[in-house]
Amino acid sequence: MKAVLIREDKSLVWDEVSMPTLSAEQVLVKVAYAAVNRADLMQREGCYPPPPGCPDWMGLEVSGTVVEVGEAVKRNGAVKVGDRVCALLGGGGYAEYVAVRYDMVMPIPQGCSMEEAAAMPEAFATAYLNLFIEGGLKAGDVFLMHAGASGLASVVIPMAKAFGAYVVTTIIDEDKRSAVEKTGADLIVNTRNEDIVEVLRRLDAEGRPVRLAIDCLGGDVMGKCLPHLGYMAKWIMIATLAGDLTTVDMRKLYVRNVRIIGSTLRSKPESFKAEILRRLVKDVWQKVSQGEIRPAVWRVLPITEAEAAHALLSENKSAGKVVLRVFGEEEAK
Repeated sequence: MKAVLIREDKSLVWDEVSMPTLSAEQVLVKVAYAAVNRADLMQREGCYPPPPGCPDWMGLEVSGTVVEVGEAVKRNGAVKVGDRVCALLGGGGYAEYVAVRYDMVMPIPQGCSMEEAAAMPEAFATAYLNLFIEGGLKAGDVFLMHAGASGLASVVIPMAKAFGAYVVTTIIDEDKRSAVEKTGADLIVNTRNEDIVEVLRRLDAEGRPVRLAIDCLGGDVMGKCLPHLGYMAKWIMIATLAGDLTTVDMRKLYVRNVRIIGSTLRSKPESFKAEILRRLVKDVWQKVSQGEIRPAVWRVLPITEAEAAHALLSENKSAGKVVLRVFGEEEAK
């Protein structure tokens, strides 16, 4: 089979690799589409290695068709050959086939294409983890999501809205406002010409402070925003695209009992991730089928153009999820 490999000079090549060997609890998925995540770019740069036992090539989420199942899966019947699934991976999705534990795959929600489904496992699991398990989001909460035009935000914002939150988000490119409006965000702040700190102060003064924030930026903005969150608010760090360091007024932090939480999905135990996926299917899949939450697929490119797909993210040109076509919907059957 073929996979996207990282050369020594960090360039990418679509090349031959060995077919995966199934363990008893794994299934083999013929990949229709693989979604691109910023974690893939970090792995390419050598900053985010895959967990032990995962393939060296990138890819955290795919859609496709099950073409083989391990012996234990045959006995428990949880997943069957021919099932249309999307899968959460530790790595290895940029390939024609991927082996994955049976409890890391989910049925594709009714009404979803495989193209859309590829953009769901990592993004939806990350959103659910941080909104509800880490963040404890409740209906009526004011929620701040930085980088509203990002692929993750295209899932997090609709999910927060579907469960009753008031959503504030940020952009830096006015051309992306219309795309972000489609996510359902209540307030979109262009930080090129608006001060997000002043927005947080105003919300606080109005008696509706931010109760939960998910931040993929970090840097100076984090330190400036933190003192203006509500009492017992949570600030969840999932990446530091704007800088690893910040300065915080700690007095305001402890007076308001604000919690800072570091969170990443990839390093969580598989049993924990399996529970997140189970909850997604139970709590969220119906909302997806009903159209309340949809993955915002912004661009689809062939797998041989993975370099171009990465450039869309690294140059901040994307306004939603970027997906790579491997076999496509028909050929993956």
